[in-house]
Amino acid sequence: MIPAAPRRPPAETTIRRPLRAAAGLLLWTGLVWLTHVWGERLVRRDPASRIFAAPLAGRLDPRLSPLLLLALAVAVAAVAGAPRLAGTLSWHALLWACFAGAAVWAMVLASGDGLHAVAAPLTTRWDYLVDLPRVGSVPAFLSGFTSNAAAFSTHVRAHPPGMLLLLWSLHRIGLSGPGPEAALVIAGGAAMVPAALVVLREVAGGAPARAAAPFLAFLPAALWVATSADALFAGVAAWGAALMVLSTGRRDRTGDVQALGGGLLLGVAAFLSYGLVLVWLIPTAVAAWRRRLRPILIAAGAAGAVGLAFAGAGFAWTAGWASAHAQYLRGAARARPQHYFWLGNLGAFALALGPAVAAGLAWLRDRRVWLLVAGGLAAVALADASGLSKGEVERIWLPFVPWIAVAACAFGLGAVEGHRGRGWVRAMLALQMGSAIAIQVLVRSPW
Repeated sequence: MIPAAPRRPPAETTIRRPLRAAAGLLLWTGLVWLTHVWGERLVRRDPASRIFAAPLAGRLDPRLSPLLLLALAVAVAAVAGAPRLAGTLSWHALLWACFAGAAVWAMVLASGDGLHAVAAPLTTRWDYLVDLPRVGSVPAFLSGFTSNAAAFSTHVRAHPPGMLLLLWSLHRIGLSGPGPEAALVIAGGAAMVPAALVVLREVAGGAPARAAAPFLAFLPAALWVATSADALFAGVAAWGAALMVLSTGRRDRTGDVQALGGGLLLGVAAFLSYGLVLVWLIPTAVAAWRRRLRPILIAAGAAGAVGLAFAGAGFAWTAGWASAHAQYLRGAARARPQHYFWLGNLGAFALALGPAVAAGLAWLRDRRVWLLVAGGLAAVALADASGLSKGEVERIWLPFVPWIAVAACAFGLGAVEGHRGRGWVRAMLALQMGSAIAIQVLVRSPW
């Protein structure tokens, strides 16, 4: 018997998808270049806009440090080993490995400017620690938070009081200062990675989740995980969304408990950062797809209970948001033209996602994964349209990053299943991590 000729991969795989990936990379490059050139022209005309490294916050300050060799070593090791480990580790081991990898990647990037640089962003006059002495009696602090907003530092008055209360609690148990806060923030930022993988596995299956794992663990967004409080906010919101998504797949008491826990976490997240209410779009999209209303109602009730607790203690979320909005309009936003930042924000966010995610968005065809991506894109679109963030979204929009970054799973399915494609994964992962190192070398960021 004459053996059958081997089947050729469909043209969609061999020709069209690589072309789409190339188109995605081209669009990513064009967006970054356009927002950089446009931003440079604006800041030359009006230095008060302070977008000296457009579209990113900070300034262009190329520098090299021997400590960057550590980041380069991590990148080489990840490119060489992460795709294989993603397919061979047990599921729980993979989640822990991704958490550890994300934390290490953030720390080695930050330490490129010296080990002191990891916690240094938390010690500035704009951050939370400077206002810690203002928290005496918690009820008095909460009831006066909105009326005294102008007296607080930039980050405190732009956010609900949750983060400052958390730092006050750590101080009360002897964990005060930038070191414990940095550890908490980095752990929170790294925790958003396994949360997103849990959701991806629940919605699309194990193979896409394993394929996405290296890209989520080694995102360029790690540059702002170490060290900005928004990284912690992202981790809290991601696990709230994850529990809610898991609850939509169950119809028993465990599902109700998961919905309750998810609602509580997302309720807490809303008192860490006002914009985190947009993360509800992700679990709500999954619940609508599965036609499950009960988990959303339970979660909404739990989140409402958090809001009532804060209101009973003296802080109303809506009044706080109105105060933060007023303070925002009196700050740097006055000198920053909105017409630029509608596009400039997207350029900064594109850098946080990285080129591999852009290529993955063009390559991706799995509708289940697109459900999560669409939720993340909708959150970004609403945040951008609101006009409430003129710059600095590379850290402010960290909570939206993992839900769009899951699109990079498009490259790794063949490699995870033992087929061809591991070369694609390594090339894209190298491009992804290389872009993060390049930003660290070129841009002096406040975080």
